[in-house]
Amino acid sequence: MSKPQPVQDFKHHARFHPPFHFVTGFALMANVVFAIVYFVKHMSVWSGWILVMSIVIWIPVLLIRIYALKVQDRLIRLEERLRLQSLAPPEWHPQIYRLTEDQMVGLRFASDDEVVALARQALEENLNRKQIKERIRSWRPDHFRV
Repeated sequence: MSKPQPVQDFKHHARFHPPFHFVTGFALMANVVFAIVYFVKHMSVWSGWILVMSIVIWIPVLLIRIYALKVQDRLIRLEERLRLQSLAPPEWHPQIYRLTEDQMVGLRFASDDEVVALARQALEENLNRKQIKERIRSWRPDHFRV
């Protein structure tokens, strides 16, 4: 039996993954703090190198997160284009390609009943992801986010 998923809406749709956001983030931040303290108390080339490496470790960790989110956004863009093509009238299909990636990501939470109207509003009013999410009345949860 799968565990029940939390209700999602505009205020409660962000997802935190504790091992990544809290454990890894805390450990890396503590490592930088300890490296700074060690460098101040024991100034040397070695302690400077430890400090530099403590900071440099953040680069791949942040890039891993950014890359995963970018791939997720590309998939969302594809899914939303396909969904809009199946729900929108054929004469509106060329407009789908005018939507930005940011707008597509915002539309992913809109129900099938309101996604076409919101897509039109997004184009006409140049809405961003947050503005689109704020206008959603019937939230379509996404529990498979990275």
